Amino acid sequence: MVKAIVGGNWGDEGKGKITDMFAGDADVVIRYQGGANAGHTIINHYGKFALHLLPSGVFNTHTVNIIANGVALNIPSLLKEIKHIREGGVPGPNLLISDRCQIVMPYHILLDQYEEERLSDRQFGSTKSGIAPFYSDKYAKIGFQVSELYDEAYLRDKLEQVLTVKNLLFKHLYNKSELSVDELFAQMIEWRNAIDPYVTDTVEYLQKALADGKKILLEGQLGALKDPDFGIYPMTTSSSTLAGYGAVGAGIPPYEIKEIVVVTKAYSSAVGAGAFVSEIFGDEAHEMRQRGGDAGEYGATTGRPRRMGWFDCVATRYGCQVQGATAVAFTAIDCLSYLDEIPVCVGYEIDGQITQAFPATTKLHRAKPVLKTLKGWKVPIRGITEFNKLPQEAQDYVLFIEKELGFPIKYVSNGPRREEIIYR
Repeated sequence: MVKAIVGGNWGDEGKGKITDMFAGDADVVIRYQGGANAGHTIINHYGKFALHLLPSGVFNTHTVNIIANGVALNIPSLLKEIKHIREGGVPGPNLLISDRCQIVMPYHILLDQYEEERLSDRQFGSTKSGIAPFYSDKYAKIGFQVSELYDEAYLRDKLEQVLTVKNLLFKHLYNKSELSVDELFAQMIEWRNAIDPYVTDTVEYLQKALADGKKILLEGQLGALKDPDFGIYPMTTSSSTLAGYGAVGAGIPPYEIKEIVVVTKAYSSAVGAGAFVSEIFGDEAHEMRQRGGDAGEYGATTGRPRRMGWFDCVATRYGCQVQGATAVAFTAIDCLSYLDEIPVCVGYEIDGQITQAFPATTKLHRAKPVLKTLKGWKVPIRGITEFNKLPQEAQDYVLFIEKELGFPIKYVSNGPRREEIIYR
């Protein structure tokens, strides 16, 4: 059986904790899209870790962790991450890397940086991890699959052809130094040797795992509103963030995905530019940011302060719809315990009309939040694991949002640790 854990919003919903929770019971955990441009923060008995490429099952010795074909594989970042968790006392990861996975190249990262510089105040708020140039090359058919590292003559010839074009951009568009074919080829051979123990045909492996009835977990990166088709385009990521893409990004039949758990936070946060209707500012945002999560609301990859806002029922209902939610995980409710009253966005006003439908970006920029205020509970609740033991106001908050979403909230996360969870 395959279960997907995905985000309902802009990312940063607390998927790491939920994935870690389910990974304890999983035979296989798969990263199927995205790259090292976002992270999952996980707190367990080993300590606190920010994972960027490694699947969240790496803390379980019985779990096979797969970096599948849909991922943007930054090999230096991956090797650094493996070193980091091992230094933290975690056993060497039980890891497989798809031979069809494609590689983030140094010029992808440079192009990402140089283009944001060129765009200046019109930039996309990129993490400058090379993700957009990587996926551009993948679909232009000039990317490098891991399998190509094993044919050196072919690799060298292709690298020369690709660098001819990239160096023209560096020299004539960005006025930057050109890259050396010799140096980059040598680097790629070193990468191959470093990841060789993990490389395999993961499609074949997963077909057998499915036939054997293994429990498989798909781990999504970012959230529905960062999807390039259904999100706040163009301020999105460059690979699909939807559970449906898991079939493509991992190489499994779509009918095998039986459960889709959509993660959303009890308030809203986002990193990067783009429309954010329920956003708050100033001291109000700073207070929420400082109280959020285990160490405040700052990007796990960039360290950038996240933009803050009230819970957005319009955006989250839409996120659940496009993800195909079978259940919702509601996280970080404990972080709202300081508030006397809690506004919730229940509609958008666009050009004088009230709507509960999430529109395309051109209309979204004109949307203003329609807020309903709920009563706060004003007592610490972190660590409570039974729903009926929450203060009535906290129960009412969850039940109100569940009704607005139209999807069942089956999990309420009440703290950053794996065991701080309420099952409903």
